[in-house]
Amino acid sequence: MLTNGKRRARGFLQALFIIDDQFKDIIELLLKLSTTRGESKLTLKLRLLSILSSILFVGGCASSETEIQVKSKDHVESQENGNQNEVQLELTDDEPEEKPEEKPDDPQVTKDFVSLYGLEQVAISRIVDGDTVVLQDGRKVRLIGINTPESTTRTEVYGEEAKEYTTNELDGRNVWIQKDVSETDRYSRHLRIIWLDVPTDDMNETEIRKKMFNAHLVLNGFAEPSTYPPDVKYSEYFLKFAREARESNTGLWGYGPDGTTKGDMDKRAPKSSSPPASSGGNESYQNCTELRKIYPDGVPSTHPAYSSKHDRDKDNWACE
Repeated sequence: MLTNGKRRARGFLQALFIIDDQFKDIIELLLKLSTTRGESKLTLKLRLLSILSSILFVGGCASSETEIQVKSKDHVESQENGNQNEVQLELTDDEPEEKPEEKPDDPQVTKDFVSLYGLEQVAISRIVDGDTVVLQDGRKVRLIGINTPESTTRTEVYGEEAKEYTTNELDGRNVWIQKDVSETDRYSRHLRIIWLDVPTDDMNETEIRKKMFNAHLVLNGFAEPSTYPPDVKYSEYFLKFAREARESNTGLWGYGPDGTTKGDMDKRAPKSSSPPASSGGNESYQNCTELRKIYPDGVPSTHPAYSSKHDRDKDNWACE
């Protein structure tokens, strides 16, 4: 039978520790042994104190071990998570990059457009006037579809300005030239469009406005549209650009609605069904070479020296 002191000691231990069944059995056994041996209360207290110390030590170790195990487990999990993240990052880094879109200025793409639109890269060595240049290889090129005021054998208003503009933009520069239909004109000049950069679509208006030099001359009022079939590929664009320039009185259009040189937008007198061989005068010339010795700029149909045989383009102006 347990005394009150023993009951208090057991209650104290059970209340102080929440321990599993094997520790309860040990405590009960020790209490019974103490009772059987007739140990004094002091001895019992010392024994219980020893038991308490042992339990605290074992519990502490178990707790520490458990804590260590928990921490170790957390550390392992953290490492695993970290490794997974690293693997994920590595997998992400190893993913193939998206193939970049082809850009117009890539060498291969440029080559494709050059071939597609029949472009030829050339170097400009000299400027003759606003619409005529000489290439480094000696060929003389006349820009097609447009006409700038004259500034060579004769001078028209705004001719020098047109030549200066062309000189500033093209002299010594590498450009791209494009043929329409005709190879050369009657003066053996090569008929070409000049592109400052390779177009990605040679019939796109935005590309034409931005990259075609023929268009720049018209847009900036240095040239009028001047169409000679069969080279008519860009004629509608040139007419549109000229109307814009004329509406804003840009460049040569500031001198009047007909500009300062011949072009598609001039108001011309209707041609008769049979142009006169002469206009009532008595001047006659065998050819334009002879006529230009007297009239360097040629003559209109109202001039006595005019002859239809010298007006090959039938524009009522001979030997221009």
